Amino acid sequence: MVFLKREECGRLAPLYAGVQETPVWSCLQGMMGQAAADDADAPRCAWIIVGDFCFPAGDPDAPEAAALLAALPARFLILVPPDGAWARRIEEAFPGCSRRIERYAIQKEPGMFDRARLWRLVEALPAGYRLRRIDAEWYDMLLAQEWSRSFCENFDSKEDFCRRGLGYIALYGGEPVGGASSYSVYRGGLEIEVDVQEPHRRKGIASACAARLILACLERGWYPSWDAATPVSVRLAEKLGYHLDAAYPAYEIRPDG
Repeated sequence: MVFLKREECGRLAPLYAGVQETPVWSCLQGMMGQAAADDADAPRCAWIIVGDFCFPAGDPDAPEAAALLAALPARFLILVPPDGAWARRIEEAFPGCSRRIERYAIQKEPGMFDRARLWRLVEALPAGYRLRRIDAEWYDMLLAQEWSRSFCENFDSKEDFCRRGLGYIALYGGEPVGGASSYSVYRGGLEIEVDVQEPHRRKGIASACAARLILACLERGWYPSWDAATPVSVRLAEKLGYHLDAAYPAYEIRPDG
């Protein structure tokens, strides 16, 4: 088993042919994440990790498949199996510390966004709130707080986020209370991360922040990809103009059980 350097990750592309999860694209393009395989030159099985998401691929019955899963970082991860055979392999590898969940894939439809509609959502931000782009001034504060960490933690540094990342936060009383940002980036787009602190939910904050981020992506010619963790996230996506593709299984892995 070998861990691949970022510039080597493209070697895994045949194992991920047809995969639509953009964090996988980020890693294959050498832009983010980490990867491991049974063999660097002729891989039969592998995994890719970006943020909290892990994507195994290839032959789950390959001799090194079990060792690959055993070599995963001992931290919270969401494993996304490509098929039932990998799902069974995951369940066998993590007895007692895995939980099967359902997530929701959102269709990728370039050109379908209604910019006027998105601007209306931005302008519907309630009185007392202000939108600001995430820059170096806000990076450290967002990274230090659990609720907002995912807005920027998958980048190599503050400078890296400011160079490649993109996001917007809602301020209330001068403090960030919600936002939408690039969870990951790939050539020509990003994966959206949205969160709002509990006291400020159900006020249109998520809609305004996400709409502003989508508009900024469109201005740059980027595609803003969306993957939903809950039916609530699906409804928000649909409000912004996206359409549901299908539900899919995933596994939450917690080493502490």
